[in-house]
Amino acid sequence: MGELRPWAIAHALVVAAFLIALASYYRPGYGFTELIRLPVDHHDEYELASIRAVPHVEDANGGYDGQFYARLAVDPLLRDPAIDPTLDFPSYRARRILFSWTAYIMGLGRPAWVLEAFALQNAIAWLVLAWLLLRWFPIGSARSFFLWSGCLLTHGMLSSVGNALLDAPSALFVAWAVTAAEHERLALTSLVLGAAGLGRETNLIALTLFARFLQPTWRSVARLGAWGIVAIAPVALWTDYLRSIYRDRAFATVGALAAPFSGLAWKASTIVRDLKSGGLAIGPIFDACALVALVVQVLAIAWIARSTWRERSPWLLAAAPFALLGLCAHQVVWAGTPGAITRVTLPLALGFNVVARRAPWPVLVAGNLGIVPGVLTFMFRM
Repeated sequence: MGELRPWAIAHALVVAAFLIALASYYRPGYGFTELIRLPVDHHDEYELASIRAVPHVEDANGGYDGQFYARLAVDPLLRDPAIDPTLDFPSYRARRILFSWTAYIMGLGRPAWVLEAFALQNAIAWLVLAWLLLRWFPIGSARSFFLWSGCLLTHGMLSSVGNALLDAPSALFVAWAVTAAEHERLALTSLVLGAAGLGRETNLIALTLFARFLQPTWRSVARLGAWGIVAIAPVALWTDYLRSIYRDRAFATVGALAAPFSGLAWKASTIVRDLKSGGLAIGPIFDACALVALVVQVLAIAWIARSTWRERSPWLLAAAPFALLGLCAHQVVWAGTPGAITRVTLPLALGFNVVARRAPWPVLVAGNLGIVPGVLTFMFRM
């Protein structure tokens, strides 16, 4: 028991540091609305009246994607036609409705409470995930503590919290689905992924978890097919509802995929160019950390899969499609410092830490370099 106490304290300190950093986003009279990144109302007539009426912090830099889902949260059935001009891609944003619904429910439908709930649900997901990750990283060793911290402090996770996005809650749902698969509970795995698909459509690529349950019989194939339909049904039904509003535009999407390695190669060349012209500036360093981490994670997943694929490890099955997604990400996903790539591939980062937890320390450190931009951006506003 005495040996566990120092590591328990270390875990508690990470949680405490997170909560202290989160508290720095609180503004008296405005709550935690800074996290949503609603833009300055230069064109006030285009903002929803229900949001204009709520005191909120405005972002002078034009806001970020969380603002769109926050607007959906105050009217999650899209009954007010005034919502469309406030969204950049209305039907695309509306497809990702789950966490707008959860905020609406937590806020009891009152816009002021709904915005607070939306701003904070990422933090709630972070705390729940901190507890759930102890399943794979039990308290008691430096390696376990590092990997647990790496999952929680990586840029994709903290960027989602700091910008009220969909990625941290999505990662929690994927982790929940993995837990269900580890317990051999196909029905729960399907239901969790079905709900997760309403949060982000890319969450459905974790249906590769079904391979965990596959047996070489027609009955097994039919069973998986039936539960696959159950998993896809929520997205299909909600898209059909959106079709009644947006018609053909309900299926519109943004170009987030490209030829394999093209986005990664573009980012690598950008980093080299920036380092040559600007030296060791913070931006290229953040970019390099994200790039190296992703490459190491993908290589580790591929290497481990070579020898363990017959075991059908749930985390390996869940992480593999996100590795492919990262390799095929368009340069728009890599754009920025370090870009949305760390959020899009967040389940890969979690899966890497679980399946590669016995790897040499240099591999683990390289695969968790996302901690550098994550901590500095969220906790120190760099």
